[in-house]
Amino acid sequence: MDGIDYSLFSGFRLLDVIDIILVAIIIYYIYSLIRGTIAVNILIGVALFYGVYIVVKQMHMRLLTEIFGGFISVGSIALIVVFQQEIRRFLLHVGKNISMKRKKVFWSFIGNKKAIQKDLTEDLKPVIEACRSMSRTRTGALLVFSKYFDEEYYQSSGEYIDAHISKRLIESIFHKNSPLHDGAVVIVDFKIMTASCVLPLSDSEDLPLQFGLRHRAAIGVTEISDAIAVIVSEETGEISFAKDGNVNMNVSPEELEQLLKDEL
Repeated sequence: MDGIDYSLFSGFRLLDVIDIILVAIIIYYIYSLIRGTIAVNILIGVALFYGVYIVVKQMHMRLLTEIFGGFISVGSIALIVVFQQEIRRFLLHVGKNISMKRKKVFWSFIGNKKAIQKDLTEDLKPVIEACRSMSRTRTGALLVFSKYFDEEYYQSSGEYIDAHISKRLIESIFHKNSPLHDGAVVIVDFKIMTASCVLPLSDSEDLPLQFGLRHRAAIGVTEISDAIAVIVSEETGEISFAKDGNVNMNVSPEELEQLLKDEL
């Protein structure tokens, strides 16, 4: 006991402990966002690159130190470019969680949540009935519910419609002989804004092999935005719900209605 050097801990403060815990939480949160994606391999490559730089610098290998140092000096900019999707996803998650908490506090003061959900039931009825019908007929469909309509992102890859939502309209869009069936329908404020949208596919390596393009597109768009997606499988007629890059499989129309109410 007498051999312990307590001077090492003399300058250690409670704020230092809090600082370490917060850094650990941030690192874990970032890892949870990129886990199972190609970004993990990139991050490992960056760590190895920096490790080699430290080794050659300590060994005073001047030429290699200059070469690696040149890359390290612009490393922050390179990381922003390489991890732009992950950074965007992280900021969206943080902003979305704060926004959801503010909404819960707001509605707790007003006490009008039941009235809002009753209105949502009427608005969601065409969507639920269309999904129920397409599930029975095994008509493939992909519906994206977005909080904001990004014209540059959605309109450039699909056909602009801007029509009130209805069961027949949704079914006619995804009918196999329709020229607009191949792609996603984007819904904003219960209006169909665009159809036949091309969405980014998820690059996650942990997705089941049976997931087709619709499921990968649904996961991809919910990974990089605050949108949610509903998928109807063409092979099985199964309804799925995607949020934050995660998918609820084999959802019944009643469960889908409740999920959409909770999110919208």
